[in-house]
Amino acid sequence: MAEPLLIGLNLRAFYRLKMGGVRAVDGVDITVPRGSIVGLAGESGCGKTTLVNVLLANVRPPLELLGGSVLLDGLDVLKMSRDEVRKKVWGVKVSYVPQAALNALNPTKRIIDLIRDAVRQHTPATDQEIVSMCKRRFEELNLPFDSIYRYPHELSGGMRQRVIIATSTLLNPQLLFVDEPTSALDVSTQKQVLRMLLDIKNDRIIDSIVFVTHELPLLRQIASHVYIMYAGKIVEYGPAEEILLEPQHPYTKALMYSVMTPEPESRQRGIISIPGEPPSLISPPPGCRFHPRCPHAMDICRTREPALVELRSGSGVACFLHHSKEAA
Repeated sequence: MAEPLLIGLNLRAFYRLKMGGVRAVDGVDITVPRGSIVGLAGESGCGKTTLVNVLLANVRPPLELLGGSVLLDGLDVLKMSRDEVRKKVWGVKVSYVPQAALNALNPTKRIIDLIRDAVRQHTPATDQEIVSMCKRRFEELNLPFDSIYRYPHELSGGMRQRVIIATSTLLNPQLLFVDEPTSALDVSTQKQVLRMLLDIKNDRIIDSIVFVTHELPLLRQIASHVYIMYAGKIVEYGPAEEILLEPQHPYTKALMYSVMTPEPESRQRGIISIPGEPPSLISPPPGCRFHPRCPHAMDICRTREPALVELRSGSGVACFLHHSKEAA
């Protein structure tokens, strides 16, 4: 079996604030197999974007790394200096499309000017070479090439998102992180963005993708593996088909039921909201962090933290409902 493209082990990263430490990533393990699309799902504020920043070795105050390691294609990126990461990793081995990327474009610059600035962070390419790179990539992805000469406000939201994704692949990175790439887009435009991500992978422009979202049913269309994150921890992981069709953790089920899907049972059931709200990560509740909102909470859930247990090869869940001896 080939080595995974990325392995994150026992990652712990806190935000140091005056009122205390925010435990945004608290003992997380994650693996991205080569040739896969890995979904990372959870509510807003559960630590998904912080985890991505740690995996990218983009750790800056007030965020502090307290422990763990990240191996990217054999490189221990958390031991590299920021300059080394900028030159040898970002844009070359990994690329990142941030959350709210549509609002990150400079409205006073054309798309080609933004592309030129990004590419020259890594290579002394000439204007002609950069335009040639763009032309080739945009043709591969069936995007109108003349869009690079437009200003952001001249493009629709969906076109801007696809242009950003195409631009992020110009230097052929192995791994692409996309953080909430379909937020604020209508359903038909979401489909176009998902189709483009699949094309990028299937055409081997990149090797693997980490797709971050709070819309769990969306991952059914694109992901091969899924990790569910809640309050700074992974509570369930496994092959996408298993997680999305037969979720084992009460939180995963709640995420699925809180969004309307095309399946008949969803229309009959309707949307069921998750009671309460995510806990403060400055002082999370003792035991299982989901227990104040869980309809199946037991006494043990309020005092002890459940470990991730492997249910079958390649999948696991952190819930006492699956710790048979302790639950009994």
